[in-house]
Amino acid sequence: MSEDTPDDDGASPRDRLEDGKDRAVSGFDQGVVDILAWLLDTETRARIFVYLRQHPWSTSEEVADGTGLYPSTVREALAELADDDVVERRKRQAEGAGNNPYEYTAIPPSDLVSGAVGRVQNELNTVFNLDDRLDRDVDAGTTGGDATDDAPVRIEVEDSSSDGDDADADHRKDGDDGA
Repeated sequence: MSEDTPDDDGASPRDRLEDGKDRAVSGFDQGVVDILAWLLDTETRARIFVYLRQHPWSTSEEVADGTGLYPSTVREALAELADDDVVERRKRQAEGAGNNPYEYTAIPPSDLVSGAVGRVQNELNTVFNLDDRLDRDVDAGTTGGDATDDAPVRIEVEDSSSDGDDADADHRKDGDDGA
């Protein structure tokens, strides 16, 4: 049977593979959007982020057309993303007089993750230091450490290209002997 010969349901193996690939890519894309929606607070903002990574320096109209979102929704989300430093904004230069719309591009995903890690770290430190915040008379021994230790949680994101030796050195420098 050749790769283009239809089977019992009329679909060739090539067609079935294409359909499977399309479903896999769609599932992968939705997984990425789900993760970004968690980082960016909404699926709308996540879809805009993905579109801008694929089409840098797009106008809000181009983003709306490309994502299928309402133009007013896109404009509002882009303003919020710009305020949160998730997208960069500049005026599009056009020939002649007239309206020069803003165009947008998304920050690199590594910068997005770094910002999220910082927020998670701050929230965890707030929880760990809750006793100190609620009652300044709490014994330092009951809070799990020195009362002057304002940041018991430190999250580090390593570049995947590093060899790991630097991380071990950092732990030893922070008082861990590596044992």
